[in-house]
Amino acid sequence: MPIVAQSTETTDWVSRFADEVIEESERRAPGKPVVVASGLSPSGPIHLGNLREVMTPHLVADEVRRRGHQVRHLISWDDYDRYRKVPAGVEGVDESWAEHIGKPLTSVPAPKGSAYPNWSEHFKAAMTESLAELGVAFDGISQTVQYTSGAYREQVLHAMKHRGDIDAILAQYRTKPKTGKKPQQKAVDTAELEAEEGSGAAAEDDGSSGSAGYFPYKPYCGGCGKDLTTVTSYDDDTTELAYTCAACGFAETVRLSEFNRGKLVWKVDWPMRWAYEGVVFEPSGVDHSSPGSSFQVGGQIVGIFGGERPIGPMYAFVGISGMAKMSSSRGGVPTPADALKIMEPQLLRWLYARRRPNQSFKIAFDQEIQRLYDEWDKLAAKVADDSALPGDVAAYTRAVGTAAGDLPRTARPLPYRTLASVADITAGHTDQALRILSELDPEQPLTTLDEARPRYDKAEAWINTQVPADQRTIVRAEPDTELLKSLDEPSRQSVRLLLDGLAEHWSLDGLTHLVYGVPKVRAGFSADATPKELPPEIKTAQRTFFALLYHLLVGRDTGPRLPTLLLAVGQDRVRELLGA
Repeated sequence: MPIVAQSTETTDWVSRFADEVIEESERRAPGKPVVVASGLSPSGPIHLGNLREVMTPHLVADEVRRRGHQVRHLISWDDYDRYRKVPAGVEGVDESWAEHIGKPLTSVPAPKGSAYPNWSEHFKAAMTESLAELGVAFDGISQTVQYTSGAYREQVLHAMKHRGDIDAILAQYRTKPKTGKKPQQKAVDTAELEAEEGSGAAAEDDGSSGSAGYFPYKPYCGGCGKDLTTVTSYDDDTTELAYTCAACGFAETVRLSEFNRGKLVWKVDWPMRWAYEGVVFEPSGVDHSSPGSSFQVGGQIVGIFGGERPIGPMYAFVGISGMAKMSSSRGGVPTPADALKIMEPQLLRWLYARRRPNQSFKIAFDQEIQRLYDEWDKLAAKVADDSALPGDVAAYTRAVGTAAGDLPRTARPLPYRTLASVADITAGHTDQALRILSELDPEQPLTTLDEARPRYDKAEAWINTQVPADQRTIVRAEPDTELLKSLDEPSRQSVRLLLDGLAEHWSLDGLTHLVYGVPKVRAGFSADATPKELPPEIKTAQRTFFALLYHLLVGRDTGPRLPTLLLAVGQDRVRELLGA
């Protein structure tokens, strides 16, 4: 049963989590900044599902800031994770990148043509740019830098010293009994790598078990640079560690107290960081929340490092165009940058803010985006006149700005569907677009296209990148004389009524009234008659009339909203095409 909103302070999920986070932070680290965290793996394009990993703590952190508290939103870039497979559909990448499987992401070359020094930086850059446009402030932490600088040395040595305790915790969740012997692993096992998913799924690796026992640490090979290594011995007193590599046969002995070319396995690495950073709030995906998964096991392992598991919700998957789940293992999955090409950051923020983390939702790249924008504009109007529900006001407020201030916005936010239709019809001719848009509201004409930007640019990008060519609108070059000659008398009278009213009704509202009114007048009713005053057959007559106009103007039975189409075509051309 839905909860009835009572006040803006307690009705939305963000406020409730902010209450808990502030209380928990004061209990754990009184007087210190609140720490919330996200983790992202730049193993390929960082998609819109991954964005929920960032937006959930961002919104909570921003609410905490609004209340006057200091907050750190950490984004750990898991760029020291292994390169697991060559992702599909990435431009500038071919099968030759398979030779790098097993190396840290920061040791893999960037796609061909990239301006960035390595694979990780290439994909981090696109996400960082999108987060800036979305108003997300964060402290980025490179795990490559942390490990190779020795920042985690004490934690690594501590984990190795307590490897028996860690192994005992992990053993509670292992489904297969341990044999004490590690299964033989190929240097590059493509099938196995293809089966892995998720940012932390290298993630679900729980350690190295060989004849010498269990170890929660994996060195990167000094010969080939890959992590297909097995620790063969370790001495707690001297920290001498020996390993061999299954990929190239290289073997060496190092002092772990001086060695920085390796990392803790994921199920140990994640809880170690919770303790190291003092993380109070971090969400986790549903794939990390099942029994035996990283988040659940980490809640026990974190105690070995003297910390506590963060509070935070399980978040559901984000869909797109009917897809039930978005996964970075599949090529062509839309990224935040893709969404921001066709929608303003406020709308994208709103989609994440208005749904509780455990609720799935879809981001529209199809015609549904027009309905979403209509819903957004209606909400903005309700907020402006104080008629919106408190929970909706809270989501809107979080969408349009942050504690640092409002995001840049469109000066004249005209309807997205109207802008898309104009962009479609004018096909890049900005002077024509301005002419049409300036006629939408004669009392407040648009004087420059910049007033409608960036929303106009987003709508134009949607038309150009997401609408199939066969659905684009092309106005007839010449009248359809055969169709005009074949019209019966009622149809001719309807067209005549429209033409007679063009000059008087030449605005978006006026033409809307006119095109809907013609079938009413033809049936003997007033053009102002409401649906309740009309028989059902009037709707049929309207649809028939609209289809006729579309055929006469664009040669199809559907198209952009007729009032917008008429404005775009212009009075003189409309009269010509309708046989005046």
